[in-house]
Amino acid sequence: MEPRIDFMSAGQGAMKAMLELGNHIHKTGLDNKLIDFVNLKVSQINGCAYCIDMHWKDLRAAGETEQRLYGLDAWRESPYYDDKERAALAWAEAVTQLGEGRVPDEVFEETKHHFSDRELADLTLAVVAINGWNRLNIAFRTTPGTYQPGMFQKRQIAKAS
Repeated sequence: MEPRIDFMSAGQGAMKAMLELGNHIHKTGLDNKLIDFVNLKVSQINGCAYCIDMHWKDLRAAGETEQRLYGLDAWRESPYYDDKERAALAWAEAVTQLGEGRVPDEVFEETKHHFSDRELADLTLAVVAINGWNRLNIAFRTTPGTYQPGMFQKRQIAKAS
């Protein structure tokens, strides 16, 4: 599959806004591994090969185990995730897969046990952001496999300066 356009270059204003959103999310105090797990799970749901590759590599570079990475597709049946991670993953799935039932009250209530209102707002923004990145990469057919761990963190820091 051939890439359609280089949206990182073509849409500088939009990319700056998306990168700033990522900077904000990483400054919220939410655990970066938790955010990367949420990003990986949402990317799996959306079928974004580029983002799956990226967040898998970032988690491995951060020392995450293969067992937890391989178990993510079946996180509900896997004993490798704590209650806070489970709540975040359930929230991410519910916010990503908006159906007729919307985000279920029981998912919200469980998530509220583990996150403050501010943290829940920030977690939701992280889910919104990865859904946006997934749609950009899928729409423009970004080639997976080229990402190197941390390469966009360097770009974010450079652009934020």
